[in-house]
Amino acid sequence: MRRDGRANDALRAVTISPGYLDFADGSALITFGQTRVLCAAAVEESVPPWMAGRGTGWVTGEYAMLPASTETRTPRETRGLSGRTQEIRRLIGRALRAAVDLEALGERSVIVDCDVIQADGGTRTASVTGGYVALALALRRLIATGAVSAKALAPPPVAAVSAGIVEGEVLLDLAYDEDSRAEVDLNVVMDGQGRFIEVQGTAEGEPFSRHQLDGLLGVAGEGIRQLILLQSRALEGAR
Repeated sequence: MRRDGRANDALRAVTISPGYLDFADGSALITFGQTRVLCAAAVEESVPPWMAGRGTGWVTGEYAMLPASTETRTPRETRGLSGRTQEIRRLIGRALRAAVDLEALGERSVIVDCDVIQADGGTRTASVTGGYVALALALRRLIATGAVSAKALAPPPVAAVSAGIVEGEVLLDLAYDEDSRAEVDLNVVMDGQGRFIEVQGTAEGEPFSRHQLDGLLGVAGEGIRQLILLQSRALEGAR
């Protein structure tokens, strides 16, 4: 048993509150245990200049940690983004683009802002999982008005989760105290058909084996299956 009483292959308590913000085109507050991320999607009737004239749309992600999200204040990134922030932004964008038919979206953009209100590990995976709900709600609005066809939201949903090896044990959905001690740290993004979108894995000390990797991917896949079910339930109850 882990410090919070979970089994090794168990997610933290996950809640998704769709439509959390009044003014966003789509939004959701997602929690993984003590980690809380506010996700908001905004639709713009344009694409980046380098995409103009291609007849296709664009989805991108933004990510930030609020100053009070950690025990010691996290300074705002007013003098440029850190490498970590840029990496996570790119991850969110790649993951969410896999959930949209960009040609059906037309020449418009959806920006998904993911702001970490409280951080206790897994903020990037929570951002992807909650970001999908915000994105889906924004696209639903476009579909309802006839601006885009239902095909825009036809690809399977996407979700993400962390896994790791701590003291030789394969664990799902690491909280910060586990992540900080992990011998192997893995972040996995998959779609609703069980296909991989991204796998980020690092050995913090000794290299890990193919057998261990298979174990990590196995628990991550089951965790993502559960998260996609939670996304579906949240969207069913969304206004």
